[in-house]
Amino acid sequence: MTSVPATLPAQVSPPEFALSGLPAAALQGVDAVAYAVQPGTDAPLLPADADALGAEVGLDLMAVLEANRATGAVGEIASVPVSRDGGLLTVHLVGIGEARLVDLRRAGATLARACRDTDSLATSIPAVAPTDGLEAFVVGLMLGSFEFHWRSGGPRHQPVQRVVLAGLEDAGERTPDLFRAIAVGGAGWRSRTLATVPSNLKNPAWLVERATEIAEQAGLEMRVWDEQELAELGMGGLLGVGQASATPPRLIRLDYAPASAGRRTATVVLVGKGITFDSGGLSIKPAESMATMKRDMTGGAVVFSVMDALSAVRCPVRVVGLVAAAENAVSGNALRPGDVVRHYGGRTSEVTNTDAEGRLVMADALAYAVDQVKPAAIVDVATLTGAMKVALGQRMAGFFANNDALAAALERAGEESGEPLWRFPLAEQYEEKLASKVADADNAPGGPGAITAALFLRHFVGSVPWAHLDVASVGDSPSDSFEWTEGPTGYSVRALLAWLGHPDPLDGV
Repeated sequence: MTSVPATLPAQVSPPEFALSGLPAAALQGVDAVAYAVQPGTDAPLLPADADALGAEVGLDLMAVLEANRATGAVGEIASVPVSRDGGLLTVHLVGIGEARLVDLRRAGATLARACRDTDSLATSIPAVAPTDGLEAFVVGLMLGSFEFHWRSGGPRHQPVQRVVLAGLEDAGERTPDLFRAIAVGGAGWRSRTLATVPSNLKNPAWLVERATEIAEQAGLEMRVWDEQELAELGMGGLLGVGQASATPPRLIRLDYAPASAGRRTATVVLVGKGITFDSGGLSIKPAESMATMKRDMTGGAVVFSVMDALSAVRCPVRVVGLVAAAENAVSGNALRPGDVVRHYGGRTSEVTNTDAEGRLVMADALAYAVDQVKPAAIVDVATLTGAMKVALGQRMAGFFANNDALAAALERAGEESGEPLWRFPLAEQYEEKLASKVADADNAPGGPGAITAALFLRHFVGSVPWAHLDVASVGDSPSDSFEWTEGPTGYSVRALLAWLGHPDPLDGV
């Protein structure tokens, strides 16, 4: 019986952006305008250009705020349609709180949802923000607009199509800032899309196709290893996890070099877990736990999306992205509990739980990176352990690091970007749990699960500065919440771009 091949329908696109020094109200032909509202001592505060528009159309905007009991707090929005020049204009009054980066990001996302299915918007909100607030606002507006669909009738909503950032006195000089903001927001959008695509379409070969598109678009070098080549490399973890699937595993490598790169330019390696669907293997998951496992390649989606945006954020170091792609399926050829796999470099793992597959594929990629790339630092990203979700809930990711300077840099980047990362200890007292009677390590030594998984991976990086981002806690957002949209999140794209876009990401490392 021949199945009908899955075909992804056309998806919506993020908004387009432009800059202007004119007041928002001076821009003709827009469908909506939006102004910042900030808390005041006695009443909320509006910018002068909002008062001017209110006077022009005969609308008391302070009365609108009062009627909506608005205080200027982040997340508040009061919207009112008015008649202007024979048409209808919607005025949005958006709370921005203290105008911190997190406030502006959330204000942008709040506005995005209010402006769905709108053609054009002009807003002066970035004009009242600090210099770096433009990026936060644009990223929030883009990601708050995210939509994915596979409906016969098309998407439920369209993002606002065009956004003019108005009232910027230095509009002519802010193009690089806008370009960077669009790249960061676009990377977040891409990672969510990749993680949301269902697994009847998404498999290792499909990821190779997406990597090829990114490599061509971003001018990256690319290399892919198929199952025969993986066997020659001795990647028994990746091969073992993928051997039960009808679509064989792949190792995907993308290489970025800055324009100024020379022989002494340092290299960072990013490793992403690319499990395109995780059934748990023979240690099969409960049905309800499988429902979100199309996004078990979030780490790979993050790596792809970061690689695509490195040039836009002016990353000053070389970066190698490695994605270990496999489907953890069930068949007569499946990896069995009790099997032993030999990783790249020779270390062996006893597989006592086939649902602890992510660390098996990551181990091969990490060992390869250390041996072949010889990087100054490695960061891996994976939806690795349910234990991390138990520890942190669904709004923060955890990470481990063997280098304090690298850990501090990632923590700062997470805070700045709105993707906080909480450091966990590589607690030596749990190392003995990894012991196996027949191999170098047990792949599922038990709790504390996030820590023992990190200890397992640590053996494959040697003395190289390394950080392990376990984003299983935030792999899915349970609901729409500011820039987060319900479903796969692509968490850590922004944090990694904030880190790698720093003038010296390896300072102190």
